[in-house]
Amino acid sequence: MTAIYQAFRDRIKVAGIILEEEYQAGLFSNKIVVETDLAKSDKVYDAIREKISPHSLRKIYRVYLSEIKNSGLLVYRYLLLGFRMGKRIDNYLNNEIVDQVNKVSRKVGKEAHLLLGLLRFRKIQGGVFYAPFEPDYNIITLLAPHFARRLPDQDWIIHDRKRMLAVIYNRKEWVLTELDILLETEITEEEEYYQALWQSFYKNVAIESRKNPRLQAQFMPRRYWDYLIEKIPPEILP
Repeated sequence: MTAIYQAFRDRIKVAGIILEEEYQAGLFSNKIVVETDLAKSDKVYDAIREKISPHSLRKIYRVYLSEIKNSGLLVYRYLLLGFRMGKRIDNYLNNEIVDQVNKVSRKVGKEAHLLLGLLRFRKIQGGVFYAPFEPDYNIITLLAPHFARRLPDQDWIIHDRKRMLAVIYNRKEWVLTELDILLETEITEEEEYYQALWQSFYKNVAIESRKNPRLQAQFMPRRYWDYLIEKIPPEILP
């Protein structure tokens, strides 16, 4: 947001908005280092919400969370259109930029919605509920508000092991922090008992003649199975 603020203010011809460590020198572009400035980013945030729409603001945030290549440039180009068209931008579905933003936003939103049902908490020593996962997109902040409402009276941690990020909740509020260590995840005896019950139920409730692995994989994609308690034998649980 700060980079976008500076690009609009100084009328810079933008070739890309990327992390500094991702920058590769080009023959026809100059590097401009932009430090985060909350006052400037807040101005862009408010301008998007008021001059375009809160809906567009949410879509832009999801594009940012997607971490796809050139996501910063895509957001910038979308805003060039948005500040000209205002709320009408959502009507331009055939526009290449609008279409791409919509597609990326839907993919990120779809994974967040899916993980609301597939994220598994386990009670570890100390009484904290711990949920590790490795999502395709950086969606941890999209999940946190839901679980703060769903589990308001528990201490819990959601840990994105792929990005080494965690949301930590203390029964009052949640915070996002870096967590570049693998937590001690020895589960409690109570948790071990309930996991065994859940795995037994999952195994025995299935009707053999109606098993459909392909359909199951559509609702429970295999890339998430490492952290699904019902899909993991107890002896290899993290």
